[in-house]
Amino acid sequence: MIKTTLKEGIPRHIQITQWIRGQITEGFYQPDEKLPSENELAKRFDVSRVTVRRALQSLENDQVIYRCQGLGSFVSDGRSPHALVRLTDFHEDMVRANMNPSSLVVRFDVIPATAQLESVLEIKPGSQVLQIDRLRMGNGSPVAYDRTWLPVFYGQLLDRETLQDRSIYNILEEEYDIQIMKGVYQLGAAVADEEMAPHVQVQVGEPLFLIKRVSYTIAGKPVYFQHRFYRNDKVIFEMTLERTKDGRPGDQMPLKEFVPRFIPEPK
Repeated sequence: MIKTTLKEGIPRHIQITQWIRGQITEGFYQPDEKLPSENELAKRFDVSRVTVRRALQSLENDQVIYRCQGLGSFVSDGRSPHALVRLTDFHEDMVRANMNPSSLVVRFDVIPATAQLESVLEIKPGSQVLQIDRLRMGNGSPVAYDRTWLPVFYGQLLDRETLQDRSIYNILEEEYDIQIMKGVYQLGAAVADEEMAPHVQVQVGEPLFLIKRVSYTIAGKPVYFQHRFYRNDKVIFEMTLERTKDGRPGDQMPLKEFVPRFIPEPK
């Protein structure tokens, strides 16, 4: 069997997920075609079946594949109106765009929770939260600024140094087996404030693209609330709509994908 070497620094189950997605996108596997078994994939990537199972579970959650007990995993019909939109992690977006991701932790402080944070994170009045501010870069150039709030229960599992190189969900999943299975997103606009403007190298008051996200565990518990402010000269968001096979003009079209496309630096 052909062996595929995985990269260092990126969770193995994510790389396997990306590989399978790529194989499907490039037409190596067609709708309703069976994928290699867990054992075959484990041998190909030299990983455990648990790691493969996590990759397949992620694909099943995104309705890219479906599984039949005793038979294996099969490719879903990509035209299904139930296909999910996929909003990815910053690190994964950068790798996908052939850019080198990096982060700088600007703030790592425990603060009193506001009423909004108490509501969103489902914590008791008077609770504290960990606020983490990070400058997100691609090829060393500022792309976005993250503000993230976590209940102290989860925040105590993180440290400032590790967050320079790894994502929050990667640390929680890989180190503590806390699986983040759902994200609720809101998209809007914002302006750069005095705290973030120098880091993202824009003027105070300059418009930014804002994505708000609440991430939940498999049990439905909020893990963190995040505001990501993108420089609008560094990224555009690409939306893909696809009509079903028998669709007609005027029919609703499912949103297949909504992903960032990063604008390269001028040479």
